[in-house]
Amino acid sequence: MTPAPARSMAHAPGLQPTYRVKAGVLLTRSPQITRELTAFEKAFFLYQRRLNERLALPFRRYFYFQKGTPNDLDWKQKIKERRAAARDIGVYNAYGDEGWNDELLMGAPESEVDHQVDALIRDAETSGAGLEESTDAKKEKVPRPMPRVTEADRTGDERSLDRRLDRSLYLLVQEEQGPWRLPTSELLRREGLHHAAERIVVQAGGINMNTWVVGNAPVGHFDYKFATPQRVTTKPGFEMLGEKTFFMKAKIMGGQVRLQGNQLGLLDFKWLCKEEVRALVKPGYWLNIRNMLAER
Repeated sequence: MTPAPARSMAHAPGLQPTYRVKAGVLLTRSPQITRELTAFEKAFFLYQRRLNERLALPFRRYFYFQKGTPNDLDWKQKIKERRAAARDIGVYNAYGDEGWNDELLMGAPESEVDHQVDALIRDAETSGAGLEESTDAKKEKVPRPMPRVTEADRTGDERSLDRRLDRSLYLLVQEEQGPWRLPTSELLRREGLHHAAERIVVQAGGINMNTWVVGNAPVGHFDYKFATPQRVTTKPGFEMLGEKTFFMKAKIMGGQVRLQGNQLGLLDFKWLCKEEVRALVKPGYWLNIRNMLAER
């Protein structure tokens, strides 16, 4: 059984086939924070810290605190409560009879990041200098770390760069009644891809962005063939079979997109991670750009 011949677009005899060449920009905002740890990783890291507490030399407080000083009294009060020099490993005595028992039970909160942050803040705030009559007046307010979930995450603002901080975000734009895609424009005369990408970033998002086009070679391409070849009026003897778009990678370090007065006819934009891009673009377009997008 002979295989079916490959389908190819027929063009008029005597006409040379050609393609419209475009440049596209994969504008990326890199992750701002590390990813969320798995339950196994949290338990393992806490186990390692407890193991280090058991194997390290005992903490010599008189090397750091002079006997009888407020800092010495404060240290003795806190070590009595947590039974370890480390402040974020829970109640654990590395040198007692139960020092070997450094693993957590299922569901124990000590491995959770929020629990460890609370323990560190509570230890930093409570500095009653060893006095039993410690009151709220003797506590120092310690600022908490910024949350991993931002206001843009809670409100679903897909135009904000302050969302999905642990993921890479990519700029998608939309023309009037057109599909969502990466910023794209036709090459001008003898323009190279690197300079075209720099031009597209400015024409699409304005000058209020601090961006950097990475390298001179494209990271991917997209081939689009017209249903019917088009005659090229400016070049007799040629017919246009489709478009070829070559994507250049770029980074955004600051600023934001401003569509007012953009020169590419764009009406909307979004900053999306990989799976959000897949849900928004057309399937054929996704198949060509998916390998350019990082999982995180």
